[in-house]
Amino acid sequence: MEINLEFRKARKLVWKSKPSIDQFLTIKNRLLGKRCLLLILSIMGNLSCKAQGNTTTVSLFDGATLKGWEVVSKENKKYWSVVDGVITGGDGISSIPENTYLRTSDNYEDFEFRALFRLTGDHDTGLINSGIQYRSIIEGDKIIGYQADIGRGYWGDIYDEHRRAKLVGGDLGTLQTLLTEDGWNSYIIRCIGNKHELYINGVKTSEYIEKDPKIPSKGVIGIQLHSGGNAKIEFKHITITKL
Repeated sequence: MEINLEFRKARKLVWKSKPSIDQFLTIKNRLLGKRCLLLILSIMGNLSCKAQGNTTTVSLFDGATLKGWEVVSKENKKYWSVVDGVITGGDGISSIPENTYLRTSDNYEDFEFRALFRLTGDHDTGLINSGIQYRSIIEGDKIIGYQADIGRGYWGDIYDEHRRAKLVGGDLGTLQTLLTEDGWNSYIIRCIGNKHELYINGVKTSEYIEKDPKIPSKGVIGIQLHSGGNAKIEFKHITITKL
């Protein structure tokens, strides 16, 4: 509409003032410039809509079953269940004799993972710890890969399970005022290329740049229940967005 208005104004100007060739070319270029700008904005808008349309968020948990999930070591299947619509590892009563993992059947590369989680247990019984595996690979009964750590002394760390150990420690400067240690908290894991970012309750705790090209950039998502005390880990509202 603005372009048409400019054309009408220009036509009146041409008929009334009989401009010179230079003035006429100036008017022409101005109108063409507006048209080009409109075309560029239109293309950018279409590309933006297309990019947004390519990102789809899906749920990794149906709220009732462990469909789409597998226990890494079948011997530890008894530790994993769905209770009241929540993925649950351990029972908060029995101590965990060895690390156990529940992992997705599918693999993911660039993504944003979101979930609510709750870790409980008596620290007097032993280590109360959990974590979220990502870009992890399976070798027999072992899971190998990155882990977003959960638990006292480890909140927000990036750990390399069964490979290189701790990669970077979590910054608790702000998080410590927002964290409910034995209550529900949120976790976000964002991976794009070799950049990893962790957020707990919306607070960025750590960032890591992978410099080793030999480390796999694609793998499963998993939940760890660490050996030690009578830990219980719970997860709900688990989603992932491929980026």
